[in-house]
Amino acid sequence: MTNEPDQRPWGSYTILGNDDGYQVKEIVVHPGKRLSYQRHAHRSEHWYVVRGSGLVTLDGEQRGIGVGGAVDVPIGQLHRIENNGTGPLVFVEVQVGSYLGEDDIERVEDDFGRS
Repeated sequence: MTNEPDQRPWGSYTILGNDDGYQVKEIVVHPGKRLSYQRHAHRSEHWYVVRGSGLVTLDGEQRGIGVGGAVDVPIGQLHRIENNGTGPLVFVEVQVGSYLGEDDIERVEDDFGRS
């Protein structure tokens, strides 16, 4: 486990904790950036926004989210979050599943050319 942020083109994430079957991250999304539109085969996610505001897409349906807002992402559901505010969007992500590796990401659309 590392407490150093892992930099991404949209922002960064820091692993806060993990154990068998779960992982907790703090995710920071820069203004105007968004994560890839993706799904996971082996994990579900729960997001809790602690700073900023954003736009969540779940299976093509969009809704705004702000501080105190929460999102449940079941295994296999297409999802994305983007920062549509002027400051950082910060949320805590709790992953639960049989496999939590970064290669359990099927990207359907990505602003940064990743597959």
